[in-house]
Amino acid sequence: METFYEVMRRKGISRRSFLKYCSLTATSLGLAPSFVPQIAHAMENKPRTPVLWLHGLECTCCTESFIRSAHPLAKDVVLSMISLDYDDTLMAAAGHQAEAILEEIMTKYKGQYILAVEGNPPLNEDGMFCIQSGKPFVEKLKHVAKDAKAIIAWGSCASWGCVQAAKPNPTQATPIHKVITDKPIIKVPGCPPIPEVMTGVITYMLTFDRVPELDRQGRPKMFYSQRIHDKCYRRPHFDAGQFVEAWDDESARKGYCLYKVGCKGPTTYNACSTVQWNEGTSFPIKAGHGCIGCSEDGFWDKGSFYDRLTDIHAFGIEANADQIGATAAGVVGAAVAAHAAISVAKRARDTRKTDAPASH
Repeated sequence: METFYEVMRRKGISRRSFLKYCSLTATSLGLAPSFVPQIAHAMENKPRTPVLWLHGLECTCCTESFIRSAHPLAKDVVLSMISLDYDDTLMAAAGHQAEAILEEIMTKYKGQYILAVEGNPPLNEDGMFCIQSGKPFVEKLKHVAKDAKAIIAWGSCASWGCVQAAKPNPTQATPIHKVITDKPIIKVPGCPPIPEVMTGVITYMLTFDRVPELDRQGRPKMFYSQRIHDKCYRRPHFDAGQFVEAWDDESARKGYCLYKVGCKGPTTYNACSTVQWNEGTSFPIKAGHGCIGCSEDGFWDKGSFYDRLTDIHAFGIEANADQIGATAAGVVGAAVAAHAAISVAKRARDTRKTDAPASH
């Protein structure tokens, strides 16, 4: 199987352009320039990694997101960096031919391929709510996962269950980590995940031949270590107690914080406020709508998307955001009063000194 570099050279791409690509890849992964030679070496020498992409209960939004990645381009990932040997949404083959390819790759690259899973298996009625290739999806998932090197859970459906697992969950839709327990699973939640996050995770795994550092929930720290709130451009308004109180009010037109109209940015871990969407053009908060927390576990069951979070603190732990405006006003008033009191005391002291009789 060809290496990534061999494919690029065959396409007429120069060495200079290849190294520039490696630099951009390092940047997109948040790595220092010192990692560029390591990335270049890996892409020059490692054969393309076989990837098998399965679809369970889902809406295909993860695939739709993936093919819109710009850094790196999805076509570069699909056609050059990986060998996407099975994906019933993107592949030309169908039916028995497609299933034959799946079995061939599993046998030929046993223990070497990456399994990417979009969606989840329903377990109720023996898995009969999702049938693929004449069998319940849960059986197909276990079969393909058996000899996989690692598993990527694309989106909130595979990572947490998402809308299919929302209460009362009649099909018993189940996140894949509760079904596959003997393989490393990288969770890339979001509904859908950011395109560059998806291609970034694959790029890291292919470059360094290992799973990226994960948080305690199994998410790559490089993309899920900070809350959207931490890097949101509206954060200064939150800290200043400036909030949108109702849609399209004057505060909304000024771009104030959307916390009071339900924004879940303070409790949502994702890269939306830094990587953004559509080649870094925007993200929901920038477009005027609060974050709904789609990358967090159980976000469908946490009440209305427009209910404000409770007890979110601004300055340390003294006050929550509902009180901060009054607190700020009180601090200003207290400062004015204190200044006035000090001024009065100083004048009184000076007067006493002036009126006091001279000592002999």
